Amino acid sequence: MLHIQPVTLEGRLVRLEPLSLEHADGLWEAGKYQQIWTYMSIAFDSRDVVDRYLEQALAAREAGTELPFAIIERSTNRVIGSTRFGNISRHDKGLEIGWTWLTPSVWKTAVNTECKWLLLRHCFEELGCIRVQLKTDSRNVNSQRAIERIGGVREGVLRNHMILRDGYVRDSVFFSILDREWPEVNRKLQMWLSGE
Repeated sequence: MLHIQPVTLEGRLVRLEPLSLEHADGLWEAGKYQQIWTYMSIAFDSRDVVDRYLEQALAAREAGTELPFAIIERSTNRVIGSTRFGNISRHDKGLEIGWTWLTPSVWKTAVNTECKWLLLRHCFEELGCIRVQLKTDSRNVNSQRAIERIGGVREGVLRNHMILRDGYVRDSVFFSILDREWPEVNRKLQMWLSGE
């Protein structure tokens, strides 16, 4: 049985801290670039959207169905994005890492890799997960490559999985990492993050 509680996860580049209302201004600043939201079900096109996003995320945390984080850049102490645990299955010892977005200034840096490493390490070494899943829009080839690069194994496509804000009917590509795969995934991620 998974016992998931709010926690702060700290790396060399980022700190993942439990999302709170105090992050609202930082989320708005980090998320006001429309290119972030191409494949997402929301877009921060007004401050009201950010407030609703926070309300929904915090309600899901209270309900125990999600655990949202703010991504803080350690060198500047500014919010640069958000991520979360969702689709939590306590009995089956599994969850999903997702709902991840980052401000464009940190794209193609080690930030996302470190975020995923911190989250995966917590899942497998602290929570005792046996399966962690990730998913992405079937059109988002860069995201699929990134998930495979960190060790995600492609499982398949859920067709007509969700309807996006513009009415587009999205197919989602699902990946997973299992507990028995974690030692090798962990080794590779640490190697990349150390620059070797």
